[in-house]
Amino acid sequence: MKELVVISGKGGTGKTSLTAAFAALAKGMVLCDADVDAADLHLLTAPKIVERYDFQGGHKAIINHEKCSECGLCRDLCNWSAIDEGFNVAPIDCEGCGVCVYFCPEKAIDFPINTCGEWFISETRFGPMVHARLGIAEENSGRLVTVVRQQATKLAEEKKLELILTDGPPGVGCPVIASIGTATAVLIVVEPTLSGKHDMIRVAELAEQFKVPAMVCVNKFDLNRDETKAIEDTARAGNMEVLEGIPFDPVFTKAMVQGQTLFEYDPRSQTADRVRQIWEKVTERLGIHQS
Repeated sequence: MKELVVISGKGGTGKTSLTAAFAALAKGMVLCDADVDAADLHLLTAPKIVERYDFQGGHKAIINHEKCSECGLCRDLCNWSAIDEGFNVAPIDCEGCGVCVYFCPEKAIDFPINTCGEWFISETRFGPMVHARLGIAEENSGRLVTVVRQQATKLAEEKKLELILTDGPPGVGCPVIASIGTATAVLIVVEPTLSGKHDMIRVAELAEQFKVPAMVCVNKFDLNRDETKAIEDTARAGNMEVLEGIPFDPVFTKAMVQGQTLFEYDPRSQTADRVRQIWEKVTERLGIHQS
């Protein structure tokens, strides 16, 4: 079994549109959306939820007013100002550190585990999909990414599918670290700007730390050919494989508005041909056969 994770150094580079386009071409695959903080692959795949599970992580303080003497010690100790004058805890402000629980003289503060999101197993027109939704201002996104990837692997094993295609989160933080560990390869989608090159270098260094081979694709390469060349030269110097660039084409936006992938909206466009060529090189690099 192989796993390709499509990532980027920042949001908005087009990685989800590209992942969805790959999904339309792939065969024998489990889709995985590891961008649990701002998942949007479902907008193009229209998943039908088959199984739904709560995700629990961390704790939230809850004051028992029947036991509370309103001594004020918890308010004094709380670095997050999460406890108001009526001795109620604001769930969004509570960081779950447990200081108030430990020092409360009346033992009046409960500390239950927090249900902070959900994860799903769904069916799409491209095949099975594992995805999730983290609650507003909730933490533990890295743990939720790990759960999603583990379930995608389990599903692929059960269905005897050879590929997991993962839409990874942007940036270089904890969710990205959780999304690329044990991956077969990553595809870094880059915009042709100076900041885009900087973002690529950061996420490429992260992949190198985990010894995950990286490929690079410049999206909208024709908007700034000088920066595109600089990015591709930097990638080659870092022993990364440079794939064909994708030209700027409003067809991606038009397809997205219709809730479709590139190949569903306009499979005969020149851009579709270019993405098809990229996919062929990706599958060759992964060592899988999609004919």
